Parts: sequence; structure tokens; C-alpha cells
Amino acid sequence: MSRGPAARRASRLVMIGKVGVGGTAPASPVVIQSMTNTDTEDVFATSMQVAQLARAGSELVRITVNTREAAAAVPKIRDRLAQMNVDVPLIGDFHFNGHKLLTEHPSCAEALAKLRINPGNVGKGARRDEQFAQLIEIACRFDKPIRIGVNWGSLDQALLARIMDENAQRPQPKDATEIMREAMVTSALESAAQAEQLGLAGDRIVLSCKVSGVQDLIAIYRELAARCDYPLHLGLTEAGMGSKGIVASTAALSVLLQEGIGDTIRVSLTPEPNGDRTREVIVAQEILQTMGLRAFTPLVAACPGCGRTTSTVFQELAQDIQNHVRERMPEWRLARVGVENMTLAVMGCVVNGPGESKHACIGISLPGTGEAPVAPVYVDGERVITLRGDNIAAEFRQIVDDYVSRTYPERASH
Repeated sequence: MSRGPAARRASRLVMIGKVGVGGTAPASPVVIQSMTNTDTEDVFATSMQVAQLARAGSELVRITVNTREAAAAVPKIRDRLAQMNVDVPLIGDFHFNGHKLLTEHPSCAEALAKLRINPGNVGKGARRDEQFAQLIEIACRFDKPIRIGVNWGSLDQALLARIMDENAQRPQPKDATEIMREAMVTSALESAAQAEQLGLAGDRIVLSCKVSGVQDLIAIYRELAARCDYPLHLGLTEAGMGSKGIVASTAALSVLLQEGIGDTIRVSLTPEPNGDRTREVIVAQEILQTMGLRAFTPLVAACPGCGRTTSTVFQELAQDIQNHVRERMPEWRLARVGVENMTLAVMGCVVNGPGESKHACIGISLPGTGEAPVAPVYVDGERVITLRGDNIAAEFRQIVDDYVSRTYPERASH
């Protein structure tokens, strides 16, 4: 049986800029991370996308640093974000040449709040230890935390060969899937131990072991959580596009979060061509909020529709009010305390409409097929008004706005 959310959260607290990751929950909640898909050398485009992700609710944003030009651009991106009043911590994603880029561009290391390295592609043979040590020395010099991020697509081949050889000597060898999982966990833990031996404090280390299979991810993180107290970053890598990516990520992350495993999360969705990158942030928020772990924006409950609801009115109103609260939420968040906990219900007929509406802070029960053309509205469980005619959407939005002004106190600094 699950010990419930937050039962097994990491005991170490890692500060990434002003954001705390790990530590004692609920004082340190699960943090949402995202990543840009712009060319980091393009300062304007990258700065704009970071700002969009941050305003959507991403509390950490990772950017690719793969060339000298990209490394040189990072301080400029940080400066441009400051001009835009965006102070979200930036994480530099380094592969293959991170030791060179950070050595040649110390201002890049200074501008970043965290470094992400992959032990599978830091280097090979003797160069691997040397280049890994160089990265750790830079992190120590600039007091930057590091995420040691293992990925099954770039697993350390020398380590994998070693574990396979050890497995071959067992009386009952494990199968290939078990060996892959063991190698992932071992790579993360041995790299973390090596980083500490090189002088990086344990409270400057975050671990991740990313795979694209739901059951693999769950098994790996259960083992990782049982064997260390470092903060863990969760994410299903290459989750996919659209509903597949959303369902797979939700399935994997929800199981782990329910068991108290995970301190930061990312939903790695493949966007539609020219699609909105902020979608991955919204999905991450919805996972945490629907599980009751955090609150970000008012939730809108709506019925799925059936033969009683042949009209599309309730669907249109549900979409309208959901868009409305998301558009208003940036302003409400700054001005009002607690508005993210508000619940709304848009129901399509009399069967469950009144009951569901009474459970929400504000609910409306629209007329189903053959019902009287009226829409009773319930506020805090009490029927307060009945709407009719062609302006129901506008009138319901106004009821919501009035409720926010009346119910949630103004922030003292506003």
C-alpha cells in the first residue's frame, strides 16, 4: 500500500536560484520544470520562450548549451530576461563538450542556476573521469548545483558492460530489462558518489534516470528512492505527441508522486509543428493539482455529455469559462490570496447538474434535451440565480469575477 504523497520525498534541500528542491514537504513542494526548443544562440527567441514558459508556470527552465556561441549567449539571455522582469532560474543542458564550454565561457556558468550533465556522454575511458572532474570543479567554483541525468538512450557503455559481465557470473542471471534498470540506477548513484568525492556537496546534487517506458520508469525510481536521499527529477523521456504523451507521462508520474517519489517534474511532450511549448507546463500543473499536491488555477468540472445533452451549449460554456480563468489567473494570482483553490462546475442536464454544481464554489446546470430553457447557478452550495437567454456565458463570467473579488482577500503588497 502507498504511504501517501510526500511520504518518501528527498530529505536534502537543493537551492536552485531562489527555488528549493527536495527537503521537507509541504514546505518544499514538487517543482515544475520545462525546456526550450529554440536555438540558444538566438538570444531573442530563447528569451521570449523562457518568458512564456515562466509565465505559464514553469518554475525552472532548461536551455541547451551545445556550442561556443550558445554558451556566449546565456549571459545575454539572462540579462534580457531581467529586463522583462522574469527571474526564473535557468538550467544549462550540457552534453559531450560541457567541460570545454564552461571553461571557455565562465560567464555562462555564472548566469546559470544549475548545470545538467549526462554521465553517459561526459567522455569515454580515462577522459571520462577527467572531464567529469572538470565539470564538478566548475560547479564547485561557481557554487552551482548539478543534475546528474542518466538517460537510457545514452547509457554509459563501459558501466553497462561491467554490469553485464557481473550478471553473467550470477547463478541466476537477470534478464535484459532488469540489467538496463540496474545500470541506470548504478550510473546515477556512482556518479553522485564520485561528485561528492571530488568536493561537490551532497545538497548540490539532483538525480534523474529517464526512460520512455512507463513500467521501467516506475521500477527505476522506486529503486533509486530506496537507495538515496538526493532530490529526484521525474520525467518520461520521449513521451510522445498529443494524448499519447500526456497519458504516458501522467500514468508514470502519478504513481511515483503518490508514493512520495519526486521533487521536480517535467512533462516531455512533442509539440505539434509550430505548437505551443507551454502545453507541457499546463499538463504538469494539472497532474499536480488533480492529485491534490499543489494548486495553480481554478479547476473546471464538466460532464462528458450523453443523449440528454444533444446541444453543445454546455461544452462551449465549459471551454469559455476555462479559457477565462486561465486568462485572468496571472492577474488574480498577483492580486488575490487563494483564488487558485476555487472550483467551478459546468453541467449539461438535470441528472447530476444541480448536485455537482452544489459541490463546487460556483456551478451552473444547463438545460439538457427537452428540459426547460433555464440554467440555475449555485454559489457555495446555494442556488442564487437562474440565467436565461443568449447572454449566459457573459453573465456566468461576471458571476465568477464577482465571486473572486468578494471571496478572496487582496494581497497586502498589491
